[in-house]
Amino acid sequence: MRALRRLLGRFGEERGITGLETAIILIAFVVVAAVFAFVVLSTGLFSSERGKEAVYAGLAKTRGTMELSSGVIANSNGTNVTTVQFDMTLAAGGDSVNLDPAATTNRTVISYIDASKVINNLAYTVTPITGNANKLLEPGELLEISIDLAGAGLTIGPNTMFSLEVKPPTGSYLVIQRTTPPALATVMELN
Repeated sequence: MRALRRLLGRFGEERGITGLETAIILIAFVVVAAVFAFVVLSTGLFSSERGKEAVYAGLAKTRGTMELSSGVIANSNGTNVTTVQFDMTLAAGGDSVNLDPAATTNRTVISYIDASKVINNLAYTVTPITGNANKLLEPGELLEISIDLAGAGLTIGPNTMFSLEVKPPTGSYLVIQRTTPPALATVMELN
């Protein structure tokens, strides 16, 4: 009988140990699940924050948008276009744009592109039409941009398609694509 009690006692002890092991395993599962949930939530919050930053960066990129407020006027010497002029204003809700050609930082750059050449950083002049007399294009202002193409060594004859890219320091850039007419007049509006 003693032997039987000992045997039964051992079985009872093993049940207690098995119950303790099961409790430890369940606690481990709960801890692992909590850590996993924390990692998933942290990753989700981090990725949503990065997404928000991307949206705000995209908005900042498009907010500095400029637009033409007149036609593109070209002057010629009868054989080649010598200068091009156009008026710029900000699009609705756009941020101010520095159009000072003498600025060394945060400066707007104008590029020329046609079928045979690309010239970055053309020289240009800015004349305020409305607003204050500075060369910072602000909401409600109108500035005239004049580009001396002959001074840049460009020879644009009749029936020539070309593009001007106005690239502000921030925001989207403006592409002006025009074609010269078959016969060049002294002053003409380009289409």
